Amino acid sequence: MSAEQSLEEVSVPQDGYDFVVVSNRLPVDRIVDEDGGSTWRRSPGGLVSALAPVMAQRDGAWVGWHGAPDEDLEPFDHDVFHLVPVSLSELEVRRYYEGFSNATLWPLYHDVIASPEFHRTWWYAYRRVNERFARQAAETAAAGATVWVQDYQLQLVPRMLRRLRPDVTIGFFNHIPFPPTEIFSQLPWRRAVLEGLTGADLIGFQRPGDAQNFQRCVRRYLGAQFTKGSAEFSESTADGEQTSWTVSAGSYPISIDVESIKELASDPSVQARAREIREELGNPETIYLGVDRLDYTKGIRHRIKAYGELLNDGKLSVADSVLIQVASPSRERVDSYRQLRELVEGMVGRINGQHDTISHTAIRYLHHGYPFEEMVALYLAADVMLVTALRDGMNLVAKEYVAARRDGSGALVLSEFTGAAEQLKHAILVNPHDIDGLKDAMLRARDLPRAEARKRMAAMRRQVLTHDVVDWSRRFLDNLADHAAYHPSIPGPAAGSGPGSASGSGDDAAAGNEGSGTDRG
Repeated sequence: MSAEQSLEEVSVPQDGYDFVVVSNRLPVDRIVDEDGGSTWRRSPGGLVSALAPVMAQRDGAWVGWHGAPDEDLEPFDHDVFHLVPVSLSELEVRRYYEGFSNATLWPLYHDVIASPEFHRTWWYAYRRVNERFARQAAETAAAGATVWVQDYQLQLVPRMLRRLRPDVTIGFFNHIPFPPTEIFSQLPWRRAVLEGLTGADLIGFQRPGDAQNFQRCVRRYLGAQFTKGSAEFSESTADGEQTSWTVSAGSYPISIDVESIKELASDPSVQARAREIREELGNPETIYLGVDRLDYTKGIRHRIKAYGELLNDGKLSVADSVLIQVASPSRERVDSYRQLRELVEGMVGRINGQHDTISHTAIRYLHHGYPFEEMVALYLAADVMLVTALRDGMNLVAKEYVAARRDGSGALVLSEFTGAAEQLKHAILVNPHDIDGLKDAMLRARDLPRAEARKRMAAMRRQVLTHDVVDWSRRFLDNLADHAAYHPSIPGPAAGSGPGSASGSGDDAAAGNEGSGTDRG
């Protein structure tokens, strides 16, 4: 009998929480001082910002790993969060997170840009860790609670949680793309993953195409038909009773914490830092900017290749243009990421060696993270933002750049393979695989007439400022509350005070917080 099938219902805790978020990481980072003492601080990122008001208004808890292997922590409170740590061993981090999550699912879900690896030991660890998260959520949630599970590391949790606690209402949000049937079919455990996801009442995806891919996979491998975005499921509970539920799957494109970016972009010290950046670069006519995790899905090599060719062609020169490439470290223990770093740094070295002068550098390559204030200063300093991802669930860097451009200037070159391209239609859209097309787009962005550039930016700003991350969370939770209203195991009054109303006063920003829906680029 599988681990999923062996799950039995758990007792409803007397002191449980009405709203529970489950993600790979807790919304806090540990800070160690010079004396070795440690404290916690709230993690940057839109998901944390969006859900903090919900946590504050409802009796909320957050279940997740605290980031250190082989360490057990008791639940604790920080800021507005009640935090419930899930422990992981060093071996589980290697197999569940670095292995199955990041070397199997990540490349598979990103159109196999890199080859996924399929190892049974990784799958067993993934299943075991998902069960641990599900059980911790079950032991944390109050009767009739709402539980919102986040991202691809925890795709088995919804069905496991439903078997443990059929009284709760379950939401799931997938922050990365969901692949078409032809690609998903490569996964040896495809049916188990789909069964896990369909334990949720509501499943959110970044784009309509992702939701359609999921529905097609469910139809093919589980035999369930979606009608108007919903399908019926049922199974026997541990006590032999039959339980039924409706699964809805749709598009809920995530966004950013607009207010925090607007505030930073208006800060005189950040504005002064933006001017200083331009001066340090020799006040070039055009600053191109790329901001990404160092990941093979981001198209970093493609944009560097295009930029180098423009220098070779004489259409750009180091005297009047520069490319700043921020590539924050990511998954450095995974082989494909180590190889990517060597390739990128080799490309940058060759281009700089060929084109640098005593006073000018072709590419400023920065392989480390930055405080968000510095990132906003870079957004203000850059004339052209380059987002050339080969595949991306959303890409929030594009939205952050738009939100920061308060004066309406600037241009965005945006890959058509990002979720953001479906919302930022006034960007200069490109196929990053087409290097000649990418080069043309980079020159076009540089040479856009002032009036056209402002018109494009104004349209994109309207979209981003209207649909921020609070709007995203409210819309998802409102729809999830509709499921709670008809949940057979929830008394009527619970639905009336559900998370939809709580989120009414209630986004994804900081690079490096993987697995919490906070991967900006």
